Amino acid sequence: MRIGVLLIGDELLSGRRRDKHLPKVIELLGARGLEPGWVRIEGDDEENLVRTLQQTLAGEDLVLSFGGIGATPDDRTRQAAARALDVPLVRHPDGVKLLEARFGEQAYPQRIRMVEFPEGASLIPNPFNQIPGFSLRHHYFMPGFPEMAWPMTEWILDVRYPHLRPPAPPVQHLVRVFERAESEMVPLMERIGADFPDVRLSSLPHIGTDAPYIEFGLRGPQAQTDAAREAFCAALDAQDVPWRAQP
Repeated sequence: MRIGVLLIGDELLSGRRRDKHLPKVIELLGARGLEPGWVRIEGDDEENLVRTLQQTLAGEDLVLSFGGIGATPDDRTRQAAARALDVPLVRHPDGVKLLEARFGEQAYPQRIRMVEFPEGASLIPNPFNQIPGFSLRHHYFMPGFPEMAWPMTEWILDVRYPHLRPPAPPVQHLVRVFERAESEMVPLMERIGADFPDVRLSSLPHIGTDAPYIEFGLRGPQAQTDAAREAFCAALDAQDVPWRAQP
């Protein structure tokens, strides 16, 4: 199961607000031996959101969505999710109880909209102020406020998806290669990729330095990644390619 991150809000596209969620999600996933498989940023346009959610809901990915579930007219994520599944928005009875307990009569007529979710949705508990998010299939919709969304994300990962944690966290080796163009390294990269299919090999050129280099990353299960690094470095030595391991 891949993990997708969906960031929603016109303010992200306009630059009025800088996203804080993605670095935190990477941190939370990394602490559990996981990493995101994809990231998308969408504005608040409902039609675009519907198309995006139709696509992602048709798949099997776990999707963590941040933003757009409030009660104001510019928050359209709840409506888009309902349209994407062709179901109505309904007031979640347990959500109504939470809002009535917190706000009393002041829950009506506006705040109560925050628990109008697509029919069939489940609640995501919010320890910050008890106003829940909602989930559908493997999609989890949370508010854009970090103090609410980040504890909710941890709950999702630890309560709903503890089985995603690998038995041992992946390891990563970094190797800097000097005096070679990236194109010259392609045959070796292809060979390592074919010999160690469970190891992800990446290259990151650094050209704005006095001594340009390429930083290669090998990431995956411990035994396979250690073996891939040994084979990679042995091939560099055989070709008299200067290199240095990075911590």
